[in-house]
Amino acid sequence: MKKTLLALIVAAALAPAAVMTARAETPAPPPATHEVKMILDGTSARFEPANLTIRAGDRIRFTTVSGGPHNVAFDPAKVPDAAEARLSAAMAGQIQPLSGALMMNAGDSYTITFAGVPAGRYEYFCMPHAGMNMKGVITVQ
Repeated sequence: MKKTLLALIVAAALAPAAVMTARAETPAPPPATHEVKMILDGTSARFEPANLTIRAGDRIRFTTVSGGPHNVAFDPAKVPDAAEARLSAAMAGQIQPLSGALMMNAGDSYTITFAGVPAGRYEYFCMPHAGMNMKGVITVQ
């Protein structure tokens, strides 16, 4: 009987601490949407910003500002196998594997959601402007 009473007293004493710990946990922030501009002026083609660090689950909206057509492409040989299917599923209207649709006009945009994409470094480029070194890196944390 004494052991049962002691167990109840200990459990009652610890219960408020467990409740306080549960309340103290901060929920994960909602996914963010990052904006990347696609620009061509004269002989310079670029993503702005070219390099971006995001959290898993975040979205990136690529928007044509000037000099279309533009797109967003990842080299399948450089994408880890564990990430390829998730990344591909997040890229609507692909013109070839891991290559997004062409955007022709200023204001056209293409959004990729990085939900379920493993942490890592993902190099990307614009297919029509690859020869002009239009490329960047997305780092997923």
